[in-house]
Amino acid sequence: MAASTSLTLSSATFAKLSPHPFLLANLQPTDQSTPSSRTNGRQPRQPRPYSVNTSSLSHAHGSAVVRSGDTTVICGVRGETLFTSHIPNYRVQQAGDASGNGNGADELRDYDLLVPNVELATGCAPNFLPGVPPTTLAQTLSTRLFSLLHRSHLLNAGDLRIYQDNSTTGSKKSTQAEKEGDTDEDEEETEQAKEVKAYWVLYIDVLFISFDGNPFDVAWAAILAALRDTKLPLAYWDVDREMVMCSRDKTPAPLSIRGLPVACTAAVFTTRERQKKGDGQYWILVDPDRLEESLCDETVTMVVDKSSGETRVLNISKRGGTVVGPKFMREFATVAGTRWEEFRAVLQ
Repeated sequence: MAASTSLTLSSATFAKLSPHPFLLANLQPTDQSTPSSRTNGRQPRQPRPYSVNTSSLSHAHGSAVVRSGDTTVICGVRGETLFTSHIPNYRVQQAGDASGNGNGADELRDYDLLVPNVELATGCAPNFLPGVPPTTLAQTLSTRLFSLLHRSHLLNAGDLRIYQDNSTTGSKKSTQAEKEGDTDEDEEETEQAKEVKAYWVLYIDVLFISFDGNPFDVAWAAILAALRDTKLPLAYWDVDREMVMCSRDKTPAPLSIRGLPVACTAAVFTTRERQKKGDGQYWILVDPDRLEESLCDETVTMVVDKSSGETRVLNISKRGGTVVGPKFMREFATVAGTRWEEFRAVLQ
């Protein structure tokens, strides 16, 4: 009689056949002395460290490569000029309001001066096939990034304005006015020495080289690093040529970035695949990978900024589920603050 052999499965096979019980077995081990951990070895509230490399693209005004675990994103920022005469809804600024109100948020939004685009490269994950239209995920990420770019008031429209300097023309008119004794009109003309004739439009292209979950956080981190690396040449409007010219004598100027908003995402994993509110145990998985995202029905993203010394919540977005409540949000704000400090340390 043949001896009976026990059937054992490797962890990789177990994960493919029964992913939910596999993750649950790691988070809820039978041995009480064994700490709860995820399948990738991280603790439930332990994110993957960031790696940032700036100025990676030589033909862009700013670029950055950001990696978090096996998710790698490259972001390139390139500026193109847009004439005010080509803007259908352009509103001429009044005299004395050349700097705009605040950081010019209305100009950035109304004139579409910030254009983010997300592309999931073929081969970055098994489910992204070649020759297909943009996926729903890519379009959703582009919309969320576009919204956060404006809501965070990250950029100043004054950095994107291109002026026509009428000081030379004004000096000629002032000489003629002095001869004629008309100094009042000369003072009014010098107040309007600058006139906005064009804008820089920032095209922000985000490309996923490898994809292993939590795409929004990594894409936003790449945009932040690329914008901080962006330097635009000094541009002006040439009256004689009626076109925008760039000065070669002066060093390109960096953008004035307001604050440092950092995104932090967590997924809620429950003991049951379909769990009702208040029923059963759950775990908060910070910075989920691709496997964990497929097993969680509820995710929350919080954008915080601690540049002023205190944690300011700029945006909260939530999808699905019924577990997340006010108590969790207060705890998660602390986790997001720690994530902000980690990203700032990497940038510096």
